[in-house]
Amino acid sequence: MPSIGFPELILILVIALIVFGPGKLPEVGASLGRAINEFKNASRELMSDKSASEEEEVKKIPQKKDQTEE
Repeated sequence: MPSIGFPELILILVIALIVFGPGKLPEVGASLGRAINEFKNASRELMSDKSASEEEEVKKIPQKKDQTEE
């Protein structure tokens, strides 16, 4: 899979400037940054909720005694 190099990044920036204009570009960048940050926080929260629920499930399972202890 080819990687994105410097010329490709310049092309993307030029297209973004044409589409959004120089006045809106900082606003678009800030909102994109907030969206990425919110996504990261939500995924961390989801993972912590998942691990907490897995720990609760393990606690609910009764522990089996070895037959040799009886």
